Amino acid sequence: MCTSLSYRPNDHYFGRNLDIEYSYNEQVVITPRRHLFHLRSGVDFHTTYALIGIASVMEEVPLYYEAANEAGLAAAGLNFPGNAVYAAPKEGVDNITPFELIPWILGQAGTVAEVRGLLSRMNLSNIPFSSAVPLAPLHFMFSDGQESLVLEPTAEGLQIYDDPYDVMTNNPPFPFHLDNMHNYLNLSPSNGSNQFSRHYPLRNYGVGMGAIGLPGDASSASRFVRTAFHLTNSRSADSELDHVGQVFHILDSVAMLRGCTITDEGKDDLTLYSCCINVTKGIFYYKTYANSQINAVCLHNEPLDGDQLIVFPLQREPSVHYAN
Repeated sequence: MCTSLSYRPNDHYFGRNLDIEYSYNEQVVITPRRHLFHLRSGVDFHTTYALIGIASVMEEVPLYYEAANEAGLAAAGLNFPGNAVYAAPKEGVDNITPFELIPWILGQAGTVAEVRGLLSRMNLSNIPFSSAVPLAPLHFMFSDGQESLVLEPTAEGLQIYDDPYDVMTNNPPFPFHLDNMHNYLNLSPSNGSNQFSRHYPLRNYGVGMGAIGLPGDASSASRFVRTAFHLTNSRSADSELDHVGQVFHILDSVAMLRGCTITDEGKDDLTLYSCCINVTKGIFYYKTYANSQINAVCLHNEPLDGDQLIVFPLQREPSVHYAN
């Protein structure tokens, strides 16, 4: 399970929770400009833009979970089991594998409009990274400073949706989430008035009663509604750290706690890490399940015209600041 969002108080912030029961040695990874990717289709691809995100690096290839580029575009891949269907390679199109999609898009597109153009001639192909690393069933969210879209590979082909809520979670497919939001049209951050009956003297007994009915469980449908409610009603003071803190508070409201969500295999589904990217400034903030201190890596503090990946291990151990 996972949750992603876009928040635009002034700069563009892109955040996500990675909810998973195991780790693949994730790291913060910067891919520089003009970096060479040997695509599985046999085509060599050089990035135009540098990008930063969390990835597992295998055989010197960054397998990005999410990332943002220096042009202002962000993307994330989220779990989509049972619905994700990848196609066999085809002639006359760009055959891109799911693990290549994020760097291929972010390496050359700066806006969601440009993403649409690339997707119109792309085939998401069913070639795994290796026999030991099978394809993950994913769908994808892309966001710039103005809009977001969702890409879902299905048995019917690639489905592209405008995302007016700037939120994505997991199953069911995205149209379900759009329809499901209509069930919550009466929610409000303010206290409501008595609509039950004029015959009963019903009253508010505390603040927050306008949001009674906001779902609180860990399902993807409920996390979508809860994230959208918090995001659309969110206000933060006008400073970088206030905006970053607000994104993490929203992500915390849908985070997975160890022991509270058990997978079918009997494992704990937990929020391995949360991240918030200031896409405008190229600053990647993150915290891990064990280390709730916010850590940061700035894209523009590194040499972006080199030819090597720049890697920063995650700070996973608990960190406590003592005042004395």
